[in-house]
Amino acid sequence: MEIDHPIPETRLKDDDLYDAAERGDALVIKTLSEDQFQRALSLRNEDGRSLLHVAASSGHVEVVNILLDADRSKNEVNSIDEEGWGPLHSAASVGNVEIVAILLSRGADANLKNHSGRTALHYAASKGWLKIAELLVSHGAKLNQKDKVGCTPLHRAASVGNSEMCELLIEEGAEVDAVDKAEKTPLMNAVICNNKEVALLLVRHGADVDVEDNEGYTVLGQASNDLRPTLIDAAKAMLEG
Repeated sequence: MEIDHPIPETRLKDDDLYDAAERGDALVIKTLSEDQFQRALSLRNEDGRSLLHVAASSGHVEVVNILLDADRSKNEVNSIDEEGWGPLHSAASVGNVEIVAILLSRGADANLKNHSGRTALHYAASKGWLKIAELLVSHGAKLNQKDKVGCTPLHRAASVGNSEMCELLIEEGAEVDAVDKAEKTPLMNAVICNNKEVALLLVRHGADVDVEDNEGYTVLGQASNDLRPTLIDAAKAMLEG
């Protein structure tokens, strides 16, 4: 039977609210009084995560909407936990397109960086969530944002061998020869991981096979014996037009 009055505050422990957010128990959340809601929105667990973080990472759309509707300050959508993750990082990392779309429509910052310097697009790129990457880019996500080790989303997509993601990022304006703090390019990452399809895609988009990292290694120098001739042929084809 549906409860049509607020649950008494004495019955609502913090753990109960976090359990409800994780389970997607919207009934517990939406029957809070106004005062209870404002207190609930300010809660942080031992990891600094809010109820919105938990609901977003657990994939509970109704709870996410209820919490966002109750937030008079409109600050919770960009709140961060102890590692600097916002709810958008969490939703993007687990691949929940619907919640990513909701958060963005409610003002989530597509370029919010966590303490590792990574945005939601870094996680979408490394996990292969193409639809989420498209959403983030359409909401102004910076394609060449570097994390603390200098990696762009394209570096991360190249490292895991996701050619569709690499294609999308490049078409939207990602810098093909961006360098990280070790002066490695996305092509170097693809070659080190022996991702032939991605390596050839990057070369076709003009990636430099002669660039050196800070240890003096080139792309061709790091390529396997099987991959090196293929890259040389692809680079020659590009030069010949």
